[in-house]
Amino acid sequence: MLIEYIFYIALGYLSGSLMFGYAVPKLIKGIDVRKESSDGNPGTANAFLCGGALCGILVLLGDILKGLLPVYMAGKHLGTEFMGFALIMAAPVFGHAFPLAGGKKNGGKGIAVSFGVLIGLYPFLTNLWLLIFWYLLFSVVIRINPHSYRTLITYICWTVSALICKVAPALCIGNMLISFVIVDKHSADLKNRKERQICFGIRRANR
Repeated sequence: MLIEYIFYIALGYLSGSLMFGYAVPKLIKGIDVRKESSDGNPGTANAFLCGGALCGILVLLGDILKGLLPVYMAGKHLGTEFMGFALIMAAPVFGHAFPLAGGKKNGGKGIAVSFGVLIGLYPFLTNLWLLIFWYLLFSVVIRINPHSYRTLITYICWTVSALICKVAPALCIGNMLISFVIVDKHSADLKNRKERQICFGIRRANR
């Protein structure tokens, strides 16, 4: 059993280390999003901004799948009730943020991958709906800017709400590990970009 957990953790990490956000725009457009983008992040958003719709869609699909597949496979084979599954959940996000080639400097922020991980928990989708809820709340209803602050608050609220909603313990620990990686990456981004001011706003319909 231990060997199987180690296998899926390693598989998740290696899957996460596949940097589609760098490779796809490089192959299709011949551009390096790490150099072209303002924050140097090889992720889905910058693939859209720097490479266009085709690059963005391919990167989004790739990042979701690299989180989805190892988690779904492990869940089917090992189940999700044991605490070791939390490490399997976190592995693709950790691999994306701290890839085998380049480490933290060349890693992404892990948002699309984390959604892929949560889709991979199917049919246990409470985690996914909770994260979608908080993202929509802080993006549409209570608008928080800049994006880095919105992401930090979203993932913290998501982690707490999963505990309140009594999501399975192993999945809650997986949430915590994922949130730790996301918060770490966005905290570094805030320091680098000096985004010190938080702006909250309630969206109102035009009269």
